[in-house]
Amino acid sequence: MQKLLTPRSEMMTHKFSVEGEAESISLRDRSRHHIVNESAENILSSDEGFEAGEDDSLLEPHYLQHKKSFKYKFFCCLCHYMQVFCSKCCKVMPKLCGEREHKARTVFIGRANNENFPPNIIRNQKYNIFTFIPLVLFHQFKFFLNLYFLVMALSQFIPDVRIGYLYTYWGPLGFVLTVTLIREAIDDFRRYRRDREVNYRKYRKLTSRGVVQVPSANIKVSDLIIVDKDQRVPADMVFLSTTEKSGACFIRSDQLDGETDWKLRLAVSTTQRLSSADELFQMDASIYAEEPKKDIHSFVGKFTRNDRDGAEVSLGIENTLWANTVIASGTAIGIVIYTGCETRSVMNNSEP
Repeated sequence: MQKLLTPRSEMMTHKFSVEGEAESISLRDRSRHHIVNESAENILSSDEGFEAGEDDSLLEPHYLQHKKSFKYKFFCCLCHYMQVFCSKCCKVMPKLCGEREHKARTVFIGRANNENFPPNIIRNQKYNIFTFIPLVLFHQFKFFLNLYFLVMALSQFIPDVRIGYLYTYWGPLGFVLTVTLIREAIDDFRRYRRDREVNYRKYRKLTSRGVVQVPSANIKVSDLIIVDKDQRVPADMVFLSTTEKSGACFIRSDQLDGETDWKLRLAVSTTQRLSSADELFQMDASIYAEEPKKDIHSFVGKFTRNDRDGAEVSLGIENTLWANTVIASGTAIGIVIYTGCETRSVMNNSEP
């Protein structure tokens, strides 16, 4: 009898144990569900729920995606408006600093000219003490990549779009700008020294009282300048006479057009026949010169003598001595017709 009851009791015991385990599992599920509901309510009721944590890891991708899209739109808009601003400045600046209107002129030999012509000053500098930093920064940030890095660095002052530390953006940008400023300052100082040397070079000027020494910067239109052999011509001139008996001389124009061969120039026949240079102040003559232009291989002019039969002589490129050419033979006397920014050499110079 005892043996028959034993299996039944074991079955009842197993049944009670299974029911107990099921009840304990149900209680654990209820407690977990209660904890999840409480954490969800805390997240919805508090802003701190969106901070980094294990329970809200599923919410991070959407938030980060929204933040990245905001940054992208912000950078695109800012770069677009900065690029438009720079392009407008590039279009407006040439209009504000328009070129001088060139015009033809009539120059009288031996008389001072009262018209307002540019000074004979050579200036290849890009900056001055006031425009150095603004122009250097403008020339650097008019390029899109440089402008992009500047916008990125400026955006780090906004807390909502800040990524990393400020020095990681401003350090490289500041280093590049510092090196650029130093390089531009050295190059511009070298140009200043070369310009100063050229502008203060002495030349002989023929006057009614004799020959005087004048710096190149003080030479004006209608001045009679004596240029010796191996000396640079200070301004654009019409060739009047030379010490060569043939009435011709050779010039070197390699600094003007890059050609190494010598070029022949002919003096005006009327003035070449004069016995002395002083007779230039005793004659009533004038020279008509076309408006300044870039073409170094052409010139249209006319020499007119009014004190006799009104003889006229047409002038061409062979009767000119352009600035920056060098006299290769003899001594030449010429009358200045173009100075400074109106000379052929300056008009053909590219921006430094």
